[in-house]
Order: sequence, then C-alpha cells, then structure tokens
Amino acid sequence: MARPGRPAMPKPDLHPLVDSFLDMLTTERGAAMNTRHAYWRDLADVSLYLRSKRSSDVDKASTADLQAYLKDLAEKTHVKGQHRGKIAVRTVARRLSALRQFYRFVVSENIRQDDPTSTIESPKQGRTLPKTLSESEVSALIKTAAQGGSAESVRLVCLLEMLYATGLRVSELVGLPMSAIGEQNQFLMIAGKAGRERMVPLSDPAQKALKNYMDVRKQFIASDNATRQAEWLFPSRTSDSGHLTRQRFAQLLKDLARAAVIDEDRVSPHILRHAFATHLLSHGADLRAVQKMLGHADIATTQIYTHIVGDKMKKTVKDKHPLSKTGTDG
Repeated sequence: MARPGRPAMPKPDLHPLVDSFLDMLTTERGAAMNTRHAYWRDLADVSLYLRSKRSSDVDKASTADLQAYLKDLAEKTHVKGQHRGKIAVRTVARRLSALRQFYRFVVSENIRQDDPTSTIESPKQGRTLPKTLSESEVSALIKTAAQGGSAESVRLVCLLEMLYATGLRVSELVGLPMSAIGEQNQFLMIAGKAGRERMVPLSDPAQKALKNYMDVRKQFIASDNATRQAEWLFPSRTSDSGHLTRQRFAQLLKDLARAAVIDEDRVSPHILRHAFATHLLSHGADLRAVQKMLGHADIATTQIYTHIVGDKMKKTVKDKHPLSKTGTDG
C-alpha cells in the first residue's frame, strides 16, 4: 500500500535475485514486513530505471549504470520538489545503502564476482536531528483529544498516552495484541525488531487512559468478525489486518494537530516517539534505560537524542556514561 500522498508504485516483475535477497532479509535477519517493503521499493525503482534507461537489469548492472541512476535520482528529487537539501542527499544515501546490501548478498551467493557499488562514494550528509515536540505541545494534543467525549476520543487519548509513555514504534503500538498487557495494566510486553522482546512500564496517566479505553473498546469490534478483531488491543472494523492501521493513526494525529493549532507537519507517531526519548533524557533518565525502552539494538542510535536536550545533558552523558568513553586501548 502506498503512503498517504504518495502515488502507488507500478508492480514490476523484478529479477528473481531481488526476491531471494528479500527472503534472506526476512528469514535470516528477522526484518519486519515494513522493512522488506522499503527494500522492495528501493530495488524496484532501480530496476525500472535500469530497464528503461540503460538496457540492463540489477543482475548485470555496472558501476557506471548505478552511478547514472543515483545522479538521475538526485536531479529528479530536486526538480519535482519532493525533497530538498539534506533530504535529497538522504534519499540518495538510503538508495545506495540498499544497493550495497543487495550486491553484497549477490556476491556472497557466488552469483557475481564483483560488487558494482564498492567504488561508489556515499553522498556527504550533515547531522539531522530528530524532530520533536515540547512538553506543553504534547499536553495540548492530549487535552484536545479528550475534548470530544466520544469512544474515538477515548481511544485517541489512550493511543497518545501510551505512545508518549512508552516510545513504541507506531507499528508496535497499533499491532499490540491483548496478551501484551501486563498485570493491572502496569507494563507492556513488546515483541520488537528481529524478535527482541522488551518490557516497557506504563505511566499512571497511560494506565488510566488504558482503563478508560477498555470500557469502550468493544465499540470498535464488528460482530461479523469479532473473533479476529478481539485479539488486538486496538481493533478496527474496517482494516484487513483486524487492527487500527498506522496510516489511520497518522491521519488522526494530523487532524488532532490542526484542532490543537499545532503545525501538522510537526506531529506524527514517530515524532511523539522522539518526544518520549527527548523528554526522558532532559529530566535525567539513564541513557541505557531509554535505549531499552525504545528497543534500540545500538546505544549510539539513542545518543542522537542527547544533541537535542542541550549542553548540560550532553556534558552529563560525555562525562558519566561508560559507553561514551573513547581512546581506550585494545
């Protein structure tokens, strides 16, 4: 399914090597379906270009073919106005990263002896800090959501409180099974990326919002498909999955932002995840604890948030956190 505002991509018949690579991502690396689809989009775009412009395909592409594609991509993103500046650079870098992983797989399978991406340099990117919201803006969103008084409002407040209390990825949040709820609504058990399970505590406001939502949850279950929908914490009467979709939740947040008089471009499920991490760190939370709650495999990913919360926090992490020490031998 295409993202809102993005035209659906043609469904080309890709080279069998692409399917083999995607299967490897899923079976050996435990990649989520969203990740698999992102790689498919990247490699499909490359394949379409190579076939139409270079009379080639991904199995035979040369370094020159791929350089021509990346140049065309950079120019196209500027012309269409879809991406500008660092975003355009990031698009090219992401596409090149997908190509590198694909050709490393091809070489590892002895299908090709050479990696055509090995001499292609990545575009230089400046540091891009995660977008976030202030604590007062998050409070305004929650208060605005609560004003409706309907079952939909109660559900939206619950989604907001749980996301802000846990920092879950949006796919984790909307796909929570009922079995994820811990004793007396005090915590959640999350099955994250690559099968890594983690326990995330719920704040008092989140526990209260969850209790209120459970009183109206049955209104989101259709009688003709109750068994399938009932297994999800946030069931949906209309989605094929049986639960609320991330696209629908994102749209609900855009509508809420407008009602709260906040720039809708600054409000999304992922930005609320950023707000969770940023606000925790600004109040002195341990970096390792935040890493575990976010489900980051590498603490370096979590450390990016320290660049948002100010010089005081950066100095604390640099001076006090053992993983920030550098210059050790061995």
